[in-house]
Amino acid sequence: MAHAILGISAYYHDSAAALLVDGGIVAAAHEERFTRNKHTSEFPINAARYALEEGGLRFDGLDAVAFYDKPYLKFERLLETYHGLAPKGLRSFLSAMPVWIKEKLFMRNMLKNELAKLGSVKPRMLFPEHHLSHAASAFFPSPFEEAAILTLDGVGEWATSTIGHGTGNGIQILRELDFPHSLGLFYSAFTYYCGFKVNSGEYKLMGLAPYGLPGAGQTEQFKQKILDNIIDIRDDGSILLNMDYFNYATGLTMCHDDKWQQLFGLPKREPETDLTQPYMDLALAAQQVTEEVIFRMAETARKLTGSQYLTMAGGVALNCVANGKLLRRGTFKDIWIQPAAGDAGGAVGAAYAAWFIGNKKQRSVNSGADSMKGAYLGPVYGAPEILRTAKMYKAPYEYYPEFEKLCRKVAELLEQGRVVGWFQGRMEYGPRALGNRSILGNPCHPEMQKKLNLKIKYREGFRPFAPSVMEEDIGDYFQLDRPSPYMLLVAPVLEQRRNPLPENYDRMKMFDRLYHLRSDVPAITHIDYSARIQSISKQTNERFWKLIKAFKDKTGFGLVVNTSFNVRGEPIVCTPEDAYRCFMRTEMDYLVMGDYLFTKEGQPPWKEEKDWRSEFQLD
Repeated sequence: MAHAILGISAYYHDSAAALLVDGGIVAAAHEERFTRNKHTSEFPINAARYALEEGGLRFDGLDAVAFYDKPYLKFERLLETYHGLAPKGLRSFLSAMPVWIKEKLFMRNMLKNELAKLGSVKPRMLFPEHHLSHAASAFFPSPFEEAAILTLDGVGEWATSTIGHGTGNGIQILRELDFPHSLGLFYSAFTYYCGFKVNSGEYKLMGLAPYGLPGAGQTEQFKQKILDNIIDIRDDGSILLNMDYFNYATGLTMCHDDKWQQLFGLPKREPETDLTQPYMDLALAAQQVTEEVIFRMAETARKLTGSQYLTMAGGVALNCVANGKLLRRGTFKDIWIQPAAGDAGGAVGAAYAAWFIGNKKQRSVNSGADSMKGAYLGPVYGAPEILRTAKMYKAPYEYYPEFEKLCRKVAELLEQGRVVGWFQGRMEYGPRALGNRSILGNPCHPEMQKKLNLKIKYREGFRPFAPSVMEEDIGDYFQLDRPSPYMLLVAPVLEQRRNPLPENYDRMKMFDRLYHLRSDVPAITHIDYSARIQSISKQTNERFWKLIKAFKDKTGFGLVVNTSFNVRGEPIVCTPEDAYRCFMRTEMDYLVMGDYLFTKEGQPPWKEEKDWRSEFQLD
């Protein structure tokens, strides 16, 4: 008889559900993909239903439900924080307490009421701590028999960072850094101050940082002011934040804007306003300080555990720039990062913790491979669903009974500079599109980065795009000597592929620098000659690999531009209908779903409630 555990992450942001059967991950999905409400905190009822269906289980077939944190400990932290800092924070207290008293304090009952929608049986409920869920999500599906574990995020119950050691079916937490001293909240404060949204805009700050000028006077001044006034970094990587500059503990914003303006000499940037060089330099300074903390914590993890291997999770582990640099430092022989490193990954981590730690089940590693199945853990839609969508919208399409022929056709379109939506197989788990819910372009096309940002994604023009490269061809393009299947490592583009910079480069305006052709694959080469790499294995995603191979046969380049199949402000598409609507709302040229190639030929202009294009200058 199979034994199954359902993991749940909910009530903060990025709700998700995951199902383990006999210790193997069967299904995992974000709730946002079903409700179309990005970063939703609602109970993941749709994701849970999907996971059970994918596992062929009824709710009464579960051994347990594991929730990703301990609500009472979190409530304790809130009360102690408000009490310790009183009378500060009264407004925040009055805002937060009614929700806790009416709802979250009775989280167990809330969960039972939501779970009752799945079935009448009352399963055993488990509540591993938040950072234990992160640690379990990092270690148990990793390819390592034993490893150091580093978890970094905003805050769980009390912990903001932990160092642990995973061996066999156990995890030992060796060091813990507690609230309010948090590297994640430090980074989020700079995200906020540079005009981006907290809990979703941190990757924008990471993408902005390379526009800062390394070693320039202003960048170095910002960095020194941060180190002298805002953060104290100890030798072991632990940090103390000067809470006089932060407001998140008891307030409704991340930092005290007036004190930051006095310190840095520039006001908080308002969203959607122009990005000037001081904000770019500030972003770079914040990124460099963050990297230094991560490097020191990793060194401490190495010393404490003696391990040659590191696993990582928590929202800060999505900082792929820092990850790539940490790998190149050689502190560890290898690093594995949970592809759903943020709170959504807490669902799979809670389930793993319940299975291995709670049930003391034996763990076996599959010959050096991780057990995340490429993160292709979401729902799949076949020809019937695709054809129903085509019928609903009277959509023109061409059917290709030979997939290789379809790949050759799409490769030809990409070579011509066309943008193609690519919808295949099971939806990805985690924040990255990994070749099943992707928008693809030609990495060699000089205008592709601009076209994708402004006419397809309707987002800030400075943001970079990632390459998906055939695993066996990584070394032909990048300074990386191993696979990067989850787009969580940034590495430099090879020197021989780079173009020289003009002498006045540092004095050029932001977009003049951006649109300078820096390499022979300019669409995926960021302003600092780096790229966020996804390697594609034929064994893990054969259809996507075949497409890239067809593009290589056509052009000589074994990589494509890969960005998530969505527009700004919306989740990645889930269903064929989601994909078709996104296709028609943008200036995407073609859409491939399964073995069907869709065009816009003869289709009337698409009307939507909101036109994202109005927010951006497109020429």
